[in-house]
Order: sequence, then C-alpha cells, then structure tokens
Amino acid sequence: MKTQMSRFQIHDDLTAPEASLPVVKGALAGAGQLPNFLGVLAGSPAALRAYARFRSELRNNGTLTLKTLERIALAVAQQHRSEAGLTLHARTGRQAGLGLDELSLAREWDSRDDREAALLRYLRPLAEQRQCPSHLLEEAREAGWTDEQLLEAVAVVALEAFTAMVHIAGDVPADGSVEDARVLRAA
Repeated sequence: MKTQMSRFQIHDDLTAPEASLPVVKGALAGAGQLPNFLGVLAGSPAALRAYARFRSELRNNGTLTLKTLERIALAVAQQHRSEAGLTLHARTGRQAGLGLDELSLAREWDSRDDREAALLRYLRPLAEQRQCPSHLLEEAREAGWTDEQLLEAVAVVALEAFTAMVHIAGDVPADGSVEDARVLRAA
C-alpha cells in the first residue's frame, strides 16, 4: 500500500521485507521512529544495507566532524533541491552547533570558517559539474585538509546525492510535523 505523500511505500517494521528488518529495527531502536527516507529505502533490502553501511562508516569511523558533514549535506540537498534533505540537515546542523548564518552559507557551498570554505569550494564543482580543478584541491590541502579527509568528503557528497535522489524520486515527505517544517523553513 502506497501513501498519498510518497511515490514509494514507506515501510515500517511490520511491512518491510524480511531482509530489511535488521536495519529497520536497528534504526527504530536508536531513534525510536523510522525516518521516512529509511522507510522508503527498506523496499530494497540491498540498497538499504548499502546505504546504512556507507553512512555508518563515514559517521562512526571517518575523520570529518559532524559540523563538516552537515555543511556538505546541506550544500548537496540545496543543489538537488531536496526539501526533505534541507529540512533534515537544517535541524541536524543546528543540533551539531551550526548557527543560522552557517546553515545559510553551507547551502551556497560556503562558510565563514576559512578551512571549511576551502573544502566546500573544492567539492562544489565536483558535485555540480563533475569536475575537480587542481587549484581547488591544492587550496583545500593548504587549508589543512588531508587526503583522507578530502576522500571522505567526496564520499559524503556521493552519499548525500544518493539520499537526495531517493527523496526526489519517491517524493518522500520530510520527517516531523507541519509545525516543525514551518519553524525550520523560517530558520
């Protein structure tokens, strides 16, 4: 059964394919509520497991800070015009300690922090035009980013682009109430 708000069924622990249940139950145990995106992705156990592993490695074993991850996620969500992604990452960016000005700048691939701005300048042409000018790579390195961090940042761009594409392809609604969405848009 499909919901009126999504082009794909938003699964829960009662409707998800059996092979998706370990990830679905893990997400429910950690957050108490299954995000709509994961509920949709549960329709493909292989895609759900791949996403969960990729995201977990970057978040739990990567070297990038949560603020950096959220800046990249906001920029990619803006690029893809993913309203659900913008709503989510505005909230999680604020929880990570980003101010409203930094959230706004991140949506434009920018930051007041010179080091963060150099990373975002490096990633922008890669995300937008599939190009990587050498001078931007050198600027990012000069700003103090290691090759390990730069490669992780590229991986985050890819992961967030996938997330945005699923949100758009499925017309997946943002999580939270209408009031939550209104407050976040005002931010």
